[in-house]
Amino acid sequence: MSEHSLISRRSLHGELVDLLHDMLLEGELHPGDKINEQALCARFGVSRTPLREALKVLASNGLVILSPNRGASIATISPQEIDQLFPIMGALEALAGELACANVSDNEVARIQKMHDQMVRHYEKREAGPYLKLNRSIHEAIFMAAGNAELTQLYHTMMVRTHNVRFTTKKSPARWDEAVEDHVHMMEALHARDGKRLAVLLKDHLRHKAAMVHESLDEKRSAAE
Repeated sequence: MSEHSLISRRSLHGELVDLLHDMLLEGELHPGDKINEQALCARFGVSRTPLREALKVLASNGLVILSPNRGASIATISPQEIDQLFPIMGALEALAGELACANVSDNEVARIQKMHDQMVRHYEKREAGPYLKLNRSIHEAIFMAAGNAELTQLYHTMMVRTHNVRFTTKKSPARWDEAVEDHVHMMEALHARDGKRLAVLLKDHLRHKAAMVHESLDEKRSAAE
């Protein structure tokens, strides 16, 4: 099914908001990128009016910067925002972990374990792309297992804000080792249905990710000086 036919089923600007969200999550659009309105209109088969309405929605959510003379660009994330957003993500993931342990089925645990095992194989081969994709899928699966639609919606909103630094920032070897060790302990807690332990582990995991992002941003600033 084409992207244009997807748009025709719902309001144009509402569907465009979802499609632009997807582009952010898939790494097609990066912080600081200037948005090529003409190219997006051609891609989705729409005029500039609904696209600009969608960009206004993204701007109200802090995802896009609208400049009168420079057009639209993808918002960057500051160190201060990292310190504000990642603890919120940690709290959401901790709650999802508790709910998942109370509600998850054996089949769901087995499915998440399979993703985890495959992710570890990519880690051992230092295959960052597929590793990161499975990493994100595991976190999303925990939210799905929690069975709380409102919590999942909040998570997706925060994911769009943090995805480009959370899942695409280059890890040091030590941080990558740490991330995989976190996931090993998370799976142990999920198998044991130990919600309190999984909640603590997920909060720590997000704290480790925030530290990793800070390190990467510091390296970029040092390289630019």
